[in-house]
Amino acid sequence: MKIYSSFINKTSKKFAVLIDPDKVNSENLTEIVTVAQNSFVDYIFVGGSLLTNNNLEVCIKIIKNNCSIPVVLFPGNTMQISDKADAILFLSLISGRNAEMLIGKHVIAAPYLKKSLLEIIPTGYMLIDSGKSTSVSYMSNSIPIPADKEDIALCTAMAGEMLGLKLIYMDGGSGADKSIKESMIYNVKQNISVPLIIGGGIRTPDIAVRTCKAGADIIVVGSAVEKNINLISAISDAVHIL
Repeated sequence: MKIYSSFINKTSKKFAVLIDPDKVNSENLTEIVTVAQNSFVDYIFVGGSLLTNNNLEVCIKIIKNNCSIPVVLFPGNTMQISDKADAILFLSLISGRNAEMLIGKHVIAAPYLKKSLLEIIPTGYMLIDSGKSTSVSYMSNSIPIPADKEDIALCTAMAGEMLGLKLIYMDGGSGADKSIKESMIYNVKQNISVPLIIGGGIRTPDIAVRTCKAGADIIVVGSAVEKNINLISAISDAVHIL
């Protein structure tokens, strides 16, 4: 449980860069992971709602060849499994009511994961409305929790922990217009004891800091980094001094 042990380490806030294998090539991926290594990024998450180029393992190989940062799979479907990574977030979409995303896909993936050397981290995934339609909402056929329904988010997160999930991941989705409200993050964090991951709409160091201060243990940034690689060092510096 090496990766999960680092998740629950309270000595500092953590920063993960999310890599979508469909949105990078070998050249810019090498640049991203080199900057991430030099900026002391804590984790590289790898995954996407769709993988059309069949280059997941190539992507992981390039990451591993160019940095020592742990690689954690953030799978959009059962095809996004590779034992070349270090761990996998075994995501159950607890904010939705699509049985396939709650348990169905997991049944298919379980025997493959059992044989792998991946560290498997059961994760309650909660999609939060970000002001726009996102790929994950469409592909999962689920409705996000409304941004102003903090009671629903709170009760959903508590239920996830009570079911034995070891992480709660609240996400606005790729390219989110708005970051998750600080008050929602705070209320959820005050009522769970497992680590809280926040992603979506974190486009500046200031948003990253406010998200962490509200209660995020780990923040995840993907789309913003794709547009501006310099954000990696800026956000990492801002988060790690907290």
